[in-house]
Amino acid sequence: MQDRPEDVPAQPEPQAPPPADSATPPDPATPPSSATAPASPPTPENQSQAHHQPSPSAPPRPEPAPPGPYASPQPANNYGPPPAYPPAQQYAYGQPSGFPPPPGRKGTAGRAVLWAAVGAVVASALWAGGIFLFDPLGDDPELAGYRAKSNLCSSVDYSTLRDEYAEKDDSPTHNSLKHKAIDQSYCSISLKTTSSSSYADAYLSVQMDLHKKTDPAAEFTALWSEYHQRYEDYEVEEVSGFGDEAYLVTEDTTSGSAATSGSRSVILAVRDGWMTYQMSWSVYTSSYESTTPPEVGEVSRWVKSDTRSTLENLRTD
Repeated sequence: MQDRPEDVPAQPEPQAPPPADSATPPDPATPPSSATAPASPPTPENQSQAHHQPSPSAPPRPEPAPPGPYASPQPANNYGPPPAYPPAQQYAYGQPSGFPPPPGRKGTAGRAVLWAAVGAVVASALWAGGIFLFDPLGDDPELAGYRAKSNLCSSVDYSTLRDEYAEKDDSPTHNSLKHKAIDQSYCSISLKTTSSSSYADAYLSVQMDLHKKTDPAAEFTALWSEYHQRYEDYEVEEVSGFGDEAYLVTEDTTSGSAATSGSRSVILAVRDGWMTYQMSWSVYTSSYESTTPPEVGEVSRWVKSDTRSTLENLRTD
């Protein structure tokens, strides 16, 4: 056996690994020296490497960890993978039970309240606008003292026209309508120059409407001021002295006073407040047997005169 240098530490003796099964004794036939052989001391060239290299002996058996809530899992051996750690909680100590969840962001709630208030304001404005359009300010209709008539013919005065048409119509046609939105009265009279006339020489019609829910001003203006758009033979003239506004509409398709074909007509439309009125005269030249019908200008004067007296009757009767 060689002598060990003084500056080289002693090499630890290798230990034999524990038996695989403690119940089975080792084989007595095998000498202890044959289980492990002492390692030769390293040479000076490999001195530093031998000093730091771990012993090839088997790793020690791990001791079981003590039970308890703070026990950490231990690796199966010194060379295994590191233990896995549980994911971190959102709160270090957890959310206490029995408490409500954390409130939402203040900005989101504020915007929701703001939009709700804006929606309420818009809805109120639309509702108020609808009331104003369909029931303006809740005012009573401006009927200017006119009253509905079940028999309008009894209030119609056509005395000026009677100078031309002396024969009186004993059975004029009339009808009426009453509704919470409108009252309407209508009358139709046949005009004859003499009693010998087989058929009517001309026709006179009168209509009065009492609008009780909506103001007819805009529609009335559009209808009568642009009456000529529907028929190219009609002429429209705005006239004064009748209610709030009035239009005279005339038509003449004859060719001169001696014409034997064609037609002539005169319409006077009046609006007084929420009351609308029309008196219409019409004639076909073929209806006259021996004479020609009167001129449109002359009939216009008759219609104006009879309209004034008739409107007065509709206020007082």
